[in-house]
Parts: sequence; structure tokens; C-alpha cells
Amino acid sequence: MPVAGGAFSYLRVTFGELAAFLTGANLIMEYVFSNAAVARSFTAYLGTAVGVDAPSKWRIAVPGLPKSFNEVDLVAVGVILLISVCICYSTKESSVVNMVLTAVHVAFILFIIVMGFWRGDTRNLTRPVDPAHNPGGFFPHGAAGVFNGAAMVYLSYIGYDAVSTMAEEVERPSRDIPVGVSGSVVLVTLLYCLMAASMSMLLPYDAIDTEAPFSGAFKGSSGWGWVSNVIGAGASLGILTSLMVAMLGQARYLCVIGRSGVMPAWLAKVHPRTATPVNASAFLGVFTAALALFTELDVLLNLVSIGTLFVFYMVANAVVYRRYVAAAADDDADHRRAWPTLVFLAAFSLVALCFTLLWQFAPTGRARTGLLAACGAAAVATVGAFRALVAEARRPELWGVPAMPWVPAASVFLNVFLLGSLDRPSYVRFGFFTAAAVLVYVLYSVHASYDAEEGGGAGAGAAALDGAKVQDEAADFKV
Repeated sequence: MPVAGGAFSYLRVTFGELAAFLTGANLIMEYVFSNAAVARSFTAYLGTAVGVDAPSKWRIAVPGLPKSFNEVDLVAVGVILLISVCICYSTKESSVVNMVLTAVHVAFILFIIVMGFWRGDTRNLTRPVDPAHNPGGFFPHGAAGVFNGAAMVYLSYIGYDAVSTMAEEVERPSRDIPVGVSGSVVLVTLLYCLMAASMSMLLPYDAIDTEAPFSGAFKGSSGWGWVSNVIGAGASLGILTSLMVAMLGQARYLCVIGRSGVMPAWLAKVHPRTATPVNASAFLGVFTAALALFTELDVLLNLVSIGTLFVFYMVANAVVYRRYVAAAADDDADHRRAWPTLVFLAAFSLVALCFTLLWQFAPTGRARTGLLAACGAAAVATVGAFRALVAEARRPELWGVPAMPWVPAASVFLNVFLLGSLDRPSYVRFGFFTAAAVLVYVLYSVHASYDAEEGGGAGAGAAALDGAKVQDEAADFKV
């Protein structure tokens, strides 16, 4: 969509305000928590760059606080506040800085890949350091370990959604956004796989430093300590790049959500001189800094992964719905056109859920294999039947997802499957957060939003009217 807001705007015009609000709340949570996590990892890599082995030396221990919340990281806070000031000042200048940092970062990535394949040993791919306590082999934890790892790193792909939030700030969004996102997904995935392979060749998996893996791989190597410092410096620059893009994205998300009226319109105000959402940038910058100050990396990552998977699941369903359901002149006709697609989406999600539950809980054996194969066949048959029986209601004018509905259906299936790979505490935290978001929506958003105002709802008040002024004002400041 050639407007700002990414998944929030897309779901709002597809499934309505509640689905968009829940997704937007999860997106804001993902951005804030992932940025806080990345900022704390910056401390570890910066320490490596200047020769400080343990990041705890730069963190202040606070007795009496719970474990994982008892180390104050002032470096992470300083980085977040500095970037917040930059993105409040100007989007254009921030983008120039980001381009320079990205170019340097790519050079360091290539350096890491070359060093890994040069200095690495293929035996490290299969041999752990401690075989008595850690399994060996190329897949030491089997397919389950692969999917558990995929669910944990899935949050990295939220950056591509951040690109879509910048649609109002490019000249031809309908062309540039799809090309930019698709091209960067291919390139980054390739680099990610090469880096993972080089890392696994440098050290066995059970010897990798979880705080700063690449720079830590060269610690203590005779004559190669300088590589650790160089990698630490390169990773620090890369983290700054990642933070700048993500913090630009999170501010624009909150700005768009404020425009819709479901959040206070104050958050959507655009500065008349810098043409940036200063209030949203400052608010989220302070919130992110507060989390990075205390919270450990593993706690933040567990909170982020489930939200990212939920958002991508919702978007994949919305892609199918918009392609196969066209807007009708009256509600009855719209409902008649919508129900086959809704039935398909519900049935396919149910099949994916059955496959996931069997994978996670069914005992190993022929019966399990047969049931998994049956679920897989049912999933393929469901998509095939839908494609044969339901015609597409619209065709994108410029760019659209190819091979409909197979591609979004595969995304739905994989997202459900990866959601099943997460641990129970992640679901508990997600449940509490979703319940809190629903409470905010019921008590405030549903009464103040533009949807309520247009529908003649009595709750549409001053917040919505102020938001309308902000929305018009913001439209005048497209870069």
C-alpha cells in the first residue's frame, strides 16, 4: 500500500479496526523490545572493539533486583537516546547517515565471512566441545532444534516491515517499496546463511559466545586478536544501522496509529520544521531506553518472537482476503463474497494447527509420520480446492504477491508451525499483553477512533477531532 503504516494500515482496510489495533500494539511491542535487545548487544560488541572482554564490566550490578533485571546498561541507554535525537531532527539526514553506516556494515560482513571460511574448520560443524553433555552431528538437536531456532530469530525480519512504514517518504512507493523489500530479503538471507556457516566453522556450537559470537570467536587466538577488535567495531556500526531503521519505523507506526484516533492524537503530531513525528519518536525512545537499562537480552527476545509471528500470520491472511474479496455496494453482497474466503482461512489455519500439535506432542513412530503426512496432504488439498473454486476478485495494478493463494498459504502454515515451537512463558506473556491491548481498545480506542466518528458513534470526541487536524497537517509534510 502506498501509504505509511505497514501492517497496521493494511489490516485496518482489510479486517477492520480491532484486528489492526491488536496487530499495531504487537508491532510497537516488537519494535520497542527488539530495539532494547539490540542496544544491549551493542554494549558487548563495543566492549570487544576496545578490548573489554566481558560486557558486565560496563554494566552496573544492582543488588536486590530480580535476576535478568539487575544489570544497568548505561551505554545502551545512551545509544538509544542519541539515535532518537537524530531521527527527531530529520528523516533525510538520518537516511544519509544510515546509508553510510550500511555500506560500512556490509564491508564488515564480507570481512567476517571471508575470515570464517579461511580460518574455520569443517569438523566444527559436527563436533561439539563437550560431547558428554551436548549432542553432536550436523543437526545436534534434530529438526526440532532447527525450527526452535527459526522461531527465535524470526524477529529479525520485522525490519522489512519497518521499510513499509516509510511509504510516504519515497517518490514512487508502489514500485520502490516492493522492489526494495524483495531485493533486500534475498540479499540479507544469503548473507545471513553465509555468516551462520562461517560462525559454525570457526567454533563448535556449544563454544559460541552468546553475547558477541563473531568477535568472541577470535578471542585468545594467537596473532588473531586484532580480528576480534575489528569485528566488534563492525558489529557496533551494524547495530547502529539496525537501530536507526527500526526506530524510524516504530515512530512512524505510532504516528499512523495516532492519526487513526485509536491512540492519543498527540502522538501523531508532525513538527512543522523537521517534518518528523517528534512526539512519537521521543516517547518511544524514552520507553525503549528504560527497558534497555535493566532487562537482559534473553527476556527481551522471548517477548518479541511470538509477536512477530502473530503479525506475519495476520498479514498473510489479509493478503488472501483482499485478493479474493472485492468491496460490494451493500453489506449483504459483501458478506456473500467474503464467507468462502473466511472458511478457507479458518480451515487452513486449523489444518496447520493440527500439524503443529502432532509435531510437538505425538510420540515418534509410524502413526505420527502417517498423521503428519495426512495433515500435509489436507493442507495442499485445501489450498488447491480453494484456488479451483474461488476466483480472484481483484488484480493488483502494479505489483502483487505471485502464485496466489499458495505463497500466503505457505506463510500462514509456517507461522502457525513456528508459533508452536515457542515456549509456554512466551504464550503467557503474549496473553497478558493482548488482554491489556483489548482493554485499552474497549475503554478508549473504540470511542475515539475515526471509525466510531464516521459511524455516528457517541464516543467520538475531541481526541478524534484533534487527530483529524493532525492527519491533515501530517499529509502536507511528505518528504
